[in-house]
Amino acid sequence: MKIGKNKMVSLTYDLHYDDAEGEMIEQATIEKPMSFVFGAGLMLPKFESHLEGFEMGNSFEISLQDVDAYGELDENAIVDLPKHIFFIEGEFDDEVISVGNSVPMMSTSGQRLNGLVLEITDDIVKMDFNHPLAGENLFFKGQITEVREATDEEIAATLGGGSCGCGSGGDSCGSGSCGCDDEEYAEGSCSTEGKCGCGCGC
Repeated sequence: MKIGKNKMVSLTYDLHYDDAEGEMIEQATIEKPMSFVFGAGLMLPKFESHLEGFEMGNSFEISLQDVDAYGELDENAIVDLPKHIFFIEGEFDDEVISVGNSVPMMSTSGQRLNGLVLEITDDIVKMDFNHPLAGENLFFKGQITEVREATDEEIAATLGGGSCGCGSGGDSCGSGSCGCDDEEYAEGSCSTEGKCGCGCGC
């Protein structure tokens, strides 16, 4: 069976920066493969296009430039947010909001975003809403371990926002790329949703 629309695909891969000699970012293994419904919009389009027509047992090597992966770094996605929006019962939430933490948030329009805390001052919290792999060229090397028809339940779960099954890494495979518009972060408009966890979606 060949990979195509609405096929459930499982695969292993090693993901590196730049090329096969670059630092390995993450890995999906036989024990923990990445599984997804092909053509459902969960994966990077260029990643999927390279795999279309492949069969179980086929190996692959895929090089993606940043523009075909998670985009170039967007300076407009680095914003200063008023510190008071992170207060809970009058106290700043310094356990969750600390430099280096990735924090799930929501804009006024309901868009879910992950923001990396870069700096905290008396008045502002500087956050980066670029995808963690924005600006990076990526190299995947792996093998297709299964191709089958997706069940109606699997397709319905995908349409309902279900995410792909990840390997040991984080969210590098997902198609969502986080961004931020300063106007959406007017005073008091942000909300945190707790500590960040990794997953394929953004």
